[in-house]
Amino acid sequence: MNKRTVFFVSDQTGVTAETMGHSLMTQFDGIEFSQITVPFISTVDKAREAVRKIDLVAAQEGVRPIVFSTLVQEDVRNVVRGSTGLFLDFFDPFLAPLESELCTQSSHAVGRAHRMADGHAYALRIDATNYAMASDDGSAIGGYARADVILIGVSRSGKTPTCLYLAMQYGVFAANYPLTEEDLESRKLPRAVEPYQSRLFGLTIKPDRLQQIRNERRPDSRYSSAAQVAFELRAAEALFERYGIPVIDSTECSIEEMSSRILDRMGVERRLRP
Repeated sequence: MNKRTVFFVSDQTGVTAETMGHSLMTQFDGIEFSQITVPFISTVDKAREAVRKIDLVAAQEGVRPIVFSTLVQEDVRNVVRGSTGLFLDFFDPFLAPLESELCTQSSHAVGRAHRMADGHAYALRIDATNYAMASDDGSAIGGYARADVILIGVSRSGKTPTCLYLAMQYGVFAANYPLTEEDLESRKLPRAVEPYQSRLFGLTIKPDRLQQIRNERRPDSRYSSAAQVAFELRAAEALFERYGIPVIDSTECSIEEMSSRILDRMGVERRLRP
């Protein structure tokens, strides 16, 4: 199994970098990630020390680490950007376009992402996100009673990122369950989700798109073959129809749009506003 080291670098606790970084890493099978959080990088000197750690790992492992950053101070961010790691910043791509559109310079103030007027809202957002991560891909099925919605569908149909978006943006407790080949052959709802049928929402996707996604993960495998993809999607859609489960096609639908449609059709309360 391939191994890569991942750094979460933040000027605060690192929770935001961890949450967003995790949601991206779950999309890559067959890779074991060693995760290091480097919080409270609020000065250039601290940034240089973080770079020293990143460069040391790169030298030891012979491959550059992946660096997820939520640093907002430009001078601090530029120091970390100069490391040997693959620097992925969650703020930088958005601040410049926003400054241009709003005709106002951003404050680049440290910690603003966590200064929410309603402390309860922030706690709810984190709680819902942790729930989505703990309940990912059929994990912690004993906690399904707490779910507002349970997304079901075949592997790689978009369940995980949609659950995380629902949690982070709306404070919704969203779990997901992957329909396995055994589930599909039985033509029955899996026992784990059967008691919660009223909370189920199905995701589907076009066969060619699903095959492309799977082939990027496991090329030339049965998992990514046209026949397997066609069977799984056909069986999943038949299951949705048999049990009257609402469904949405994720092929050309953004996560934002899917999330909004899911909440509207399920009648789930938006506890938070983006």
